[in-house]
Amino acid sequence: MNKAEILSAMQSGSLRLEGQFIYGSNYTFMALCQFRRQTFKTVYKPVQGERPLWDFPHQTLARREVAAFLVSEALGWDLVPPTVFREKGSPMGPGSVQLFIEHDPELHYFNFNASQRQHLPQVMLFDLMINNADRKAGHLLFDPQGELFLIDHGLSFHIEDKLRTVIWDFAGEVIPPELLQDVKGIIPAFSPGESLNRALRPHLLQAEIDALQKRAQVLVDIKIYPMPPEDRRAYPWPLV
Repeated sequence: MNKAEILSAMQSGSLRLEGQFIYGSNYTFMALCQFRRQTFKTVYKPVQGERPLWDFPHQTLARREVAAFLVSEALGWDLVPPTVFREKGSPMGPGSVQLFIEHDPELHYFNFNASQRQHLPQVMLFDLMINNADRKAGHLLFDPQGELFLIDHGLSFHIEDKLRTVIWDFAGEVIPPELLQDVKGIIPAFSPGESLNRALRPHLLQAEIDALQKRAQVLVDIKIYPMPPEDRRAYPWPLV
């Protein structure tokens, strides 16, 4: 199945719960998606299973998962697995459905080899853009073909600076020009009325999209990976 077919299947297919991921604050399930004789694994995060947070609007984390996918797609980076928001037909109500990536759970940021670490400048820039407040080491997955995927973006896109990540490897260094060019290219699309803005509006507040656009423009202007903040915690917990 190609990406468009996977997205269509996750939006319209039947979902059957197969198990629960227990290492997390919010309800997250493995679900089998069946659509037109095709069956594949997905990760289902129902809105009703989200634990309320003081600093993020309630029942918005699943939609932020979808927003991260849309931004990754707009950049042409293919970092986030195909992700949709289902309003109906899900076992526990509305929520995000994301293609499950087969991976080695023992492989994570802290034990990547040199080849795998070559992807990190792009990952750090992506997290800076979306203001990821929870980039743990285990949120970077390599599939059996060696392709990198990023997961767990529910705590992203806050208006205030919330970046917490294990990846500060390039702080103070110049951002690769080819990555900056990709970022620069999508900045106009965040403006009201543009296609990316329209795609994001069901999932984010306009103020959050405006803040996203501003962060992207600042990165293009300064051309440097920022240093970790000294006035707040810059790393997630737990780290993995």
